[in-house]
Amino acid sequence: MKQLIKAKSDAYFDDVVAIRRHLHQHPELSFCEKETAELIKKCLASKNIEYQSDVAGYGVVATIKGTCTGKKVIALRADMDALPIQETTDLPYRSVNEGVMHACGHDAHVAMLLGTAFILNDLKDEFSGTIKLIFQPGEEKLPGGASLMIKEGVLNDVDLIIAQHVYPDLPYGEVGFHAGPYMASSDEVNITIRGRGGHAAKPAERDNAVLAASQIVTKLSELYPEPCRDVSGDVSGNVSTLLAFGSFMAEGTYNVIPSEVHLKGTMRTFDEEKRKVLKNNILKVSKEIATEFGCEAEVFIEQGYPSLKNDVKLTEKCAAFAKAFLGENKVKELPQLMTAEDFAWYSQKVPACFCRLGTSNYAKGIENKQHTSNFDIDENSMKIGIGLMTFLTINLL
Repeated sequence: MKQLIKAKSDAYFDDVVAIRRHLHQHPELSFCEKETAELIKKCLASKNIEYQSDVAGYGVVATIKGTCTGKKVIALRADMDALPIQETTDLPYRSVNEGVMHACGHDAHVAMLLGTAFILNDLKDEFSGTIKLIFQPGEEKLPGGASLMIKEGVLNDVDLIIAQHVYPDLPYGEVGFHAGPYMASSDEVNITIRGRGGHAAKPAERDNAVLAASQIVTKLSELYPEPCRDVSGDVSGNVSTLLAFGSFMAEGTYNVIPSEVHLKGTMRTFDEEKRKVLKNNILKVSKEIATEFGCEAEVFIEQGYPSLKNDVKLTEKCAAFAKAFLGENKVKELPQLMTAEDFAWYSQKVPACFCRLGTSNYAKGIENKQHTSNFDIDENSMKIGIGLMTFLTINLL
Protein backbone atom coordinates (compact mmCIF):
# COMPACT_ATOMS: atom_id res chain seq x y z
CA MET A 1 0.00 0.00 0.00
CA LYS A 2 2.82 2.41 0.84
CA GLN A 3 4.44 1.95 -2.54
CA LEU A 4 1.09 2.24 -4.31
CA ILE A 5 0.36 5.53 -2.54
CA LYS A 6 3.79 6.90 -3.38
CA ALA A 7 3.28 5.96 -7.02
CA LYS A 8 -0.10 7.71 -7.03
CA SER A 9 1.50 10.77 -5.40
CA ASP A 10 4.03 10.89 -8.22
CA ALA A 11 1.28 10.56 -10.80
CA TYR A 12 -0.84 13.41 -9.40
CA PHE A 13 2.02 15.69 -8.42
CA ASP A 14 1.96 17.85 -11.55
CA ASP A 15 -1.79 18.37 -11.16
CA VAL A 16 -1.35 19.41 -7.53
CA VAL A 17 1.39 21.88 -8.46
CA ALA A 18 -0.79 23.38 -11.20
CA ILE A 19 -3.71 23.80 -8.77
CA ARG A 20 -1.48 25.41 -6.15
CA ARG A 21 0.02 27.85 -8.64
CA HIS A 22 -3.38 28.88 -9.97
CA LEU A 23 -4.63 29.51 -6.44
CA HIS A 24 -1.46 31.39 -5.56
CA GLN A 25 -1.95 33.63 -8.56
CA HIS A 26 -5.61 34.26 -7.67
CA PRO A 27 -5.83 34.57 -3.87
CA GLU A 28 -9.02 35.61 -2.10
CA LEU A 29 -9.51 37.07 1.36
CA SER A 30 -11.39 35.41 4.23
CA PHE A 31 -15.05 34.64 3.44
CA CYS A 32 -14.55 35.91 -0.14
CA GLU A 33 -13.23 32.62 -1.59
CA LYS A 34 -15.79 32.34 -4.43
CA GLU A 35 -13.42 31.49 -7.29
CA THR A 36 -11.36 29.22 -5.03
CA ALA A 37 -14.51 27.24 -4.26
CA GLU A 38 -15.39 27.07 -7.97
CA LEU A 39 -12.00 25.54 -8.75
CA ILE A 40 -12.37 23.03 -5.92
CA LYS A 41 -15.81 21.97 -7.20
CA LYS A 42 -14.50 21.66 -10.74
CA CYS A 43 -11.63 19.41 -9.61
CA LEU A 44 -13.93 17.21 -7.51
CA ALA A 45 -16.47 16.91 -10.32
CA SER A 46 -13.70 15.82 -12.72
CA LYS A 47 -13.25 12.70 -10.55
CA ASN A 48 -16.97 12.20 -9.86
CA ILE A 49 -16.44 12.92 -6.16
CA GLU A 50 -19.65 13.96 -4.42
CA TYR A 51 -19.67 17.30 -2.64
CA GLN A 52 -21.83 19.87 -0.89
CA SER A 53 -21.08 23.52 -1.57
CA ASP A 54 -21.85 26.89 0.06
CA VAL A 55 -21.23 25.59 3.57
CA ALA A 56 -20.58 28.50 5.98
CA GLY A 57 -20.16 30.77 2.99
CA TYR A 58 -17.94 29.32 0.28
CA GLY A 59 -17.01 26.13 2.09
CA VAL A 60 -17.07 22.81 0.24
CA VAL A 61 -17.47 19.38 1.87
CA ALA A 62 -16.72 16.33 -0.28
CA THR A 63 -17.37 12.69 0.60
CA ILE A 64 -15.56 9.51 -0.45
CA LYS A 65 -16.91 6.18 0.77
CA GLY A 66 -14.83 3.02 0.87
CA THR A 67 -16.46 -0.03 -0.66
CA CYS A 68 -15.45 -2.32 2.20
CA THR A 69 -17.72 -2.67 5.23
CA GLY A 70 -17.13 -0.03 7.90
CA LYS A 71 -18.83 2.86 9.65
CA LYS A 72 -15.89 5.01 10.74
CA VAL A 73 -15.85 8.61 9.45
CA ILE A 74 -12.60 10.56 9.17
CA ALA A 75 -12.49 14.24 8.24
CA LEU A 76 -9.57 15.92 6.48
CA ARG A 77 -9.44 19.72 6.47
CA ALA A 78 -7.80 22.40 4.32
CA ASP A 79 -8.27 26.15 4.76
CA MET A 80 -8.80 28.32 1.67
CA ASP A 81 -8.29 32.01 2.45
CA ALA A 82 -5.40 34.38 1.74
CA LEU A 83 -4.03 37.42 3.60
CA PRO A 84 -4.12 41.19 2.95
CA ILE A 85 -0.41 41.33 2.04
CA GLN A 86 1.23 42.75 -1.09
CA GLU A 87 3.40 40.01 -2.57
CA THR A 88 7.06 40.86 -3.29
CA THR A 89 8.29 37.55 -4.70
CA ASP A 90 9.47 37.22 -8.29
CA LEU A 91 7.54 33.99 -8.86
CA PRO A 92 6.13 33.59 -12.38
CA TYR A 93 2.78 32.76 -10.76
CA ARG A 94 2.77 35.59 -8.23
CA SER A 95 -0.53 37.10 -7.12
CA VAL A 96 -2.44 39.19 -9.66
CA ASN A 97 -4.82 40.45 -6.93
CA GLU A 98 -3.43 43.72 -5.61
CA GLY A 99 -2.73 43.59 -1.89
CA VAL A 100 -3.80 39.96 -1.46
CA MET A 101 -1.41 37.01 -1.13
CA HIS A 102 -1.33 33.38 -0.09
CA ALA A 103 1.33 34.16 2.51
CA CYS A 104 0.32 31.36 4.88
CA GLY A 105 0.26 28.42 2.48
CA HIS A 106 -3.47 27.81 2.23
CA ASP A 107 -3.09 27.51 -1.53
CA ALA A 108 -0.89 24.46 -0.91
CA HIS A 109 -3.36 23.10 1.65
CA VAL A 110 -6.22 23.15 -0.87
CA ALA A 111 -4.07 21.67 -3.63
CA MET A 112 -2.81 18.88 -1.36
CA LEU A 113 -6.27 17.99 -0.10
CA LEU A 114 -7.49 17.74 -3.67
CA GLY A 115 -4.50 15.52 -4.51
CA THR A 116 -5.29 13.38 -1.47
CA ALA A 117 -8.92 13.17 -2.61
CA PHE A 118 -7.84 11.97 -6.07
CA ILE A 119 -5.72 9.17 -4.57
CA LEU A 120 -8.32 8.10 -2.01
CA ASN A 121 -10.97 8.05 -4.73
CA ASP A 122 -8.76 5.76 -6.80
CA LEU A 123 -8.22 3.47 -3.80
CA LYS A 124 -11.76 3.35 -2.39
CA ASP A 125 -11.92 -0.41 -3.02
CA GLU A 126 -9.03 -0.80 -0.58
CA PHE A 127 -10.62 0.65 2.58
CA SER A 128 -13.79 0.81 4.65
CA GLY A 129 -15.60 3.77 6.15
CA THR A 130 -16.12 7.31 4.93
CA ILE A 131 -13.78 10.24 4.33
CA LYS A 132 -14.99 13.83 4.58
CA LEU A 133 -12.89 16.42 2.81
CA ILE A 134 -13.49 19.84 4.38
CA PHE A 135 -12.43 22.85 2.30
CA GLN A 136 -12.89 25.62 4.84
CA PRO A 137 -13.22 29.39 4.35
CA GLY A 138 -12.14 32.16 6.70
CA GLU A 139 -9.41 30.67 8.88
CA GLU A 140 -7.65 34.04 9.17
CA LYS A 141 -10.64 36.05 10.38
CA LEU A 142 -12.79 35.86 13.51
CA PRO A 143 -14.95 34.02 14.35
CA GLY A 144 -13.15 31.53 12.09
CA GLY A 145 -14.72 29.45 9.35
CA ALA A 146 -14.25 26.29 11.42
CA SER A 147 -16.74 27.47 14.05
CA LEU A 148 -19.29 28.29 11.35
CA MET A 149 -18.88 24.93 9.59
CA ILE A 150 -19.33 23.14 12.92
CA LYS A 151 -22.59 25.06 13.46
CA GLU A 152 -23.74 23.79 10.05
CA GLY A 153 -23.16 20.19 11.19
CA VAL A 154 -19.94 19.28 9.42
CA LEU A 155 -18.73 17.24 12.43
CA ASN A 156 -22.04 15.59 13.33
CA ASP A 157 -21.02 12.13 12.10
CA VAL A 158 -17.22 12.51 12.31
CA ASP A 159 -15.12 10.23 14.54
CA LEU A 160 -11.83 12.12 14.16
CA ILE A 161 -10.25 14.90 12.12
CA ILE A 162 -6.78 15.54 10.67
CA ALA A 163 -5.11 18.56 9.09
CA GLN A 164 -1.60 19.37 7.99
CA HIS A 165 -0.09 22.84 7.71
CA VAL A 166 2.95 23.96 5.75
CA TYR A 167 5.81 24.87 8.09
CA PRO A 168 8.97 26.71 7.00
CA ASP A 169 10.57 25.99 10.39
CA LEU A 170 11.09 22.42 9.16
CA PRO A 171 13.02 21.56 5.98
CA TYR A 172 11.45 19.87 3.00
CA GLY A 173 11.27 16.14 3.66
CA GLU A 174 10.42 16.36 7.36
CA VAL A 175 7.11 16.44 9.23
CA GLY A 176 6.33 17.32 12.83
CA PHE A 177 3.84 16.37 15.55
CA HIS A 178 2.99 17.52 19.08
CA ALA A 179 0.67 15.45 21.27
CA GLY A 180 -1.55 17.35 23.69
CA PRO A 181 -2.18 21.13 23.84
CA TYR A 182 -0.24 22.46 20.87
CA MET A 183 -1.34 25.99 19.95
CA ALA A 184 -2.63 28.74 22.22
CA SER A 185 -6.02 30.32 22.55
CA SER A 186 -6.10 33.88 21.22
CA ASP A 187 -8.24 36.79 22.42
CA GLU A 188 -8.09 40.46 21.44
CA VAL A 189 -7.82 42.92 24.33
CA ASN A 190 -9.25 46.44 24.02
CA ILE A 191 -8.90 48.91 26.91
CA THR A 192 -10.07 52.53 26.81
CA ILE A 193 -9.08 54.92 29.62
CA ARG A 194 -11.23 58.05 29.93
CA GLY A 195 -10.65 61.12 32.06
CA ARG A 196 -10.68 64.91 31.89
CA GLY A 197 -8.31 66.11 29.22
CA GLY A 198 -6.61 69.46 29.42
CA HIS A 199 -3.49 71.59 29.54
CA ALA A 200 -0.42 69.62 30.59
CA ALA A 201 0.72 72.50 32.81
CA LYS A 202 -2.57 72.59 34.76
CA PRO A 203 -2.79 69.21 36.54
CA ALA A 204 -5.47 70.51 38.91
CA GLU A 205 -7.82 70.98 35.96
CA ARG A 206 -7.37 67.63 34.24
CA ASP A 207 -6.71 63.93 34.84
CA ASN A 208 -3.91 61.91 33.26
CA ALA A 209 -5.26 59.07 31.18
CA VAL A 210 -1.81 58.61 29.61
CA LEU A 211 -0.19 57.91 32.96
CA ALA A 212 -3.07 55.64 34.00
CA ALA A 213 -2.74 53.63 30.78
CA SER A 214 1.02 53.40 31.25
CA GLN A 215 0.57 52.07 34.78
CA ILE A 216 -1.96 49.50 33.55
CA VAL A 217 0.46 48.16 30.94
CA THR A 218 3.29 48.12 33.50
CA LYS A 219 1.26 46.32 36.18
CA LEU A 220 -0.06 43.69 33.76
CA SER A 221 3.45 43.09 32.41
CA GLU A 222 4.62 42.46 35.98
CA LEU A 223 1.83 39.94 36.51
CA TYR A 224 2.49 38.29 33.13
CA PRO A 225 6.16 38.92 32.30
CA GLU A 226 7.58 38.10 28.91
CA PRO A 227 10.34 35.45 28.76
CA CYS A 228 13.87 36.61 29.44
CA ARG A 229 16.42 37.20 26.70
CA ASP A 230 20.06 36.28 27.17
CA VAL A 231 23.02 38.27 25.83
CA SER A 232 22.75 36.54 22.44
CA GLY A 233 19.11 37.58 22.11
CA ASP A 234 17.70 34.08 22.56
CA VAL A 235 14.46 33.77 24.52
CA SER A 236 14.52 31.37 27.44
CA GLY A 237 11.79 29.97 29.62
CA ASN A 238 8.57 28.10 28.89
CA VAL A 239 5.72 30.60 28.83
CA SER A 240 2.24 29.12 29.29
CA THR A 241 0.43 32.48 29.35
CA LEU A 242 1.21 35.56 27.30
CA LEU A 243 -0.18 39.10 27.36
CA ALA A 244 1.29 41.71 25.02
CA PHE A 245 0.13 45.16 23.93
CA GLY A 246 0.85 46.27 20.39
CA SER A 247 -1.04 49.57 20.27
CA PHE A 248 -1.02 52.55 22.68
CA MET A 249 -2.94 55.47 21.20
CA ALA A 250 -2.90 58.78 23.08
CA GLU A 251 -3.76 61.54 20.64
CA GLY A 252 -2.56 64.51 22.66
CA THR A 253 0.50 66.63 21.98
CA TYR A 254 3.37 68.35 23.81
CA ASN A 255 1.19 70.28 26.24
CA VAL A 256 -2.17 68.58 25.84
CA ILE A 257 -3.24 65.55 27.88
CA PRO A 258 -5.96 63.69 25.92
CA SER A 259 -9.26 62.68 27.46
CA GLU A 260 -8.96 59.13 26.08
CA VAL A 261 -6.21 56.56 25.64
CA HIS A 262 -6.76 53.32 23.73
CA LEU A 263 -4.80 50.10 24.27
CA LYS A 264 -4.89 47.03 22.04
CA GLY A 265 -3.25 43.72 22.85
CA THR A 266 -3.41 39.97 22.60
CA MET A 267 -3.73 37.33 25.30
CA ARG A 268 -2.71 33.71 24.78
CA THR A 269 -2.77 30.57 26.89
CA PHE A 270 -3.15 26.79 26.64
CA ASP A 271 -5.53 26.41 29.59
CA GLU A 272 -9.16 27.54 29.75
CA GLU A 273 -9.03 28.22 33.50
CA LYS A 274 -5.93 30.41 33.07
CA ARG A 275 -7.75 32.13 30.22
CA LYS A 276 -10.61 33.08 32.55
CA VAL A 277 -8.24 34.25 35.30
CA LEU A 278 -6.27 36.38 32.85
CA LYS A 279 -9.44 38.08 31.59
CA ASN A 280 -10.54 38.83 35.15
CA ASN A 281 -7.11 40.22 36.07
CA ILE A 282 -7.07 42.52 33.04
CA LEU A 283 -10.48 43.90 34.06
CA LYS A 284 -9.55 44.24 37.75
CA VAL A 285 -6.17 45.94 37.18
CA SER A 286 -7.56 48.32 34.56
CA LYS A 287 -10.49 49.44 36.74
CA GLU A 288 -8.42 49.86 39.89
CA ILE A 289 -5.58 51.84 38.33
CA ALA A 290 -7.92 54.04 36.29
CA THR A 291 -9.79 54.92 39.49
CA GLU A 292 -6.53 55.86 41.23
CA PHE A 293 -5.96 58.49 38.55
CA GLY A 294 -9.51 59.80 38.60
CA CYS A 295 -10.32 58.05 35.31
CA GLU A 296 -12.58 55.26 34.11
CA ALA A 297 -11.58 52.10 32.26
CA GLU A 298 -13.69 50.33 29.65
CA VAL A 299 -12.46 46.82 28.89
CA PHE A 300 -13.65 44.73 25.96
CA ILE A 301 -12.02 41.37 25.26
CA GLU A 302 -13.12 39.82 21.98
CA GLN A 303 -13.04 36.04 22.22
CA GLY A 304 -10.88 34.45 19.58
CA TYR A 305 -9.92 30.84 18.96
CA PRO A 306 -9.59 28.32 21.79
CA SER A 307 -6.45 26.29 22.38
CA LEU A 308 -5.71 23.66 19.75
CA LYS A 309 -5.47 20.29 21.47
CA ASN A 310 -4.01 17.34 19.60
CA ASP A 311 -5.55 14.14 20.91
CA VAL A 312 -2.64 12.25 22.46
CA LYS A 313 -3.51 8.73 21.30
CA LEU A 314 -4.48 9.84 17.80
CA THR A 315 -1.37 12.00 17.39
CA GLU A 316 0.91 9.23 18.61
CA LYS A 317 -0.69 6.87 16.08
CA CYS A 318 -0.26 9.42 13.28
CA ALA A 319 3.38 10.00 14.19
CA ALA A 320 4.00 6.24 14.15
CA PHE A 321 2.35 5.88 10.74
CA ALA A 322 4.38 8.85 9.47
CA LYS A 323 7.59 7.12 10.55
CA ALA A 324 6.48 4.00 8.68
CA PHE A 325 5.80 6.07 5.56
CA LEU A 326 8.76 8.50 5.60
CA GLY A 327 11.34 6.95 7.90
CA GLU A 328 12.12 7.40 11.60
CA ASN A 329 14.51 10.34 11.13
CA LYS A 330 12.02 12.38 9.09
CA VAL A 331 9.42 12.72 11.85
CA LYS A 332 10.10 15.35 14.53
CA GLU A 333 8.54 16.20 17.88
CA LEU A 334 7.49 19.84 17.91
CA PRO A 335 7.31 22.33 20.81
CA GLN A 336 4.15 24.19 21.77
CA LEU A 337 3.41 27.39 19.86
CA MET A 338 1.85 30.63 21.10
CA THR A 339 0.33 31.21 17.66
CA ALA A 340 -3.36 30.38 17.12
CA GLU A 341 -5.37 28.40 14.57
CA ASP A 342 -9.11 28.03 14.09
CA PHE A 343 -8.64 24.27 13.61
CA ALA A 344 -8.80 24.49 17.41
CA TRP A 345 -12.60 24.61 17.16
CA TYR A 346 -12.62 21.12 15.61
CA SER A 347 -10.16 19.86 18.24
CA GLN A 348 -12.59 20.89 20.99
CA LYS A 349 -15.32 18.67 19.49
CA VAL A 350 -13.70 15.44 18.25
CA PRO A 351 -10.27 13.77 18.52
CA ALA A 352 -7.94 15.78 16.29
CA CYS A 353 -4.42 15.77 14.93
CA PHE A 354 -2.88 18.93 13.45
CA CYS A 355 0.55 18.16 12.03
CA ARG A 356 3.24 20.16 10.24
CA LEU A 357 4.77 19.67 6.81
CA GLY A 358 8.32 20.95 6.32
CA THR A 359 8.51 23.31 3.32
CA SER A 360 11.78 25.26 3.52
CA ASN A 361 14.81 24.57 1.34
CA TYR A 362 17.82 26.76 2.15
CA ALA A 363 19.79 25.42 -0.82
CA LYS A 364 17.10 26.87 -3.10
CA GLY A 365 16.75 30.08 -1.08
CA ILE A 366 13.29 29.08 0.16
CA GLU A 367 13.50 30.15 3.78
CA ASN A 368 11.08 33.04 4.42
CA LYS A 369 8.45 32.75 7.12
CA GLN A 370 4.67 32.73 6.84
CA HIS A 371 2.71 36.00 6.82
CA THR A 372 5.59 37.76 5.04
CA SER A 373 5.44 39.28 1.56
CA ASN A 374 8.08 36.92 0.15
CA PHE A 375 6.86 33.62 1.61
CA ASP A 376 7.15 30.56 -0.61
CA ILE A 377 7.42 26.78 -0.27
CA ASP A 378 9.42 24.02 -1.86
CA GLU A 379 6.63 22.53 -3.95
CA ASN A 380 8.19 19.07 -3.72
CA SER A 381 6.92 19.01 -0.15
CA MET A 382 3.37 18.71 -1.51
CA LYS A 383 4.16 15.26 -2.90
CA ILE A 384 5.03 14.21 0.64
CA GLY A 385 1.89 15.93 1.92
CA ILE A 386 -0.59 14.14 -0.34
CA GLY A 387 1.09 10.78 0.17
CA LEU A 388 1.27 11.10 3.94
CA MET A 389 -2.35 12.26 4.33
CA THR A 390 -3.53 9.34 2.22
CA PHE A 391 -1.40 6.87 4.18
CA LEU A 392 -2.60 8.22 7.54
CA THR A 393 -6.25 8.15 6.48
CA ILE A 394 -6.25 4.59 5.14
CA ASN A 395 -4.36 3.26 8.17
CA LEU A 396 -6.67 5.02 10.62
CA LEU A 397 -9.72 3.63 8.79
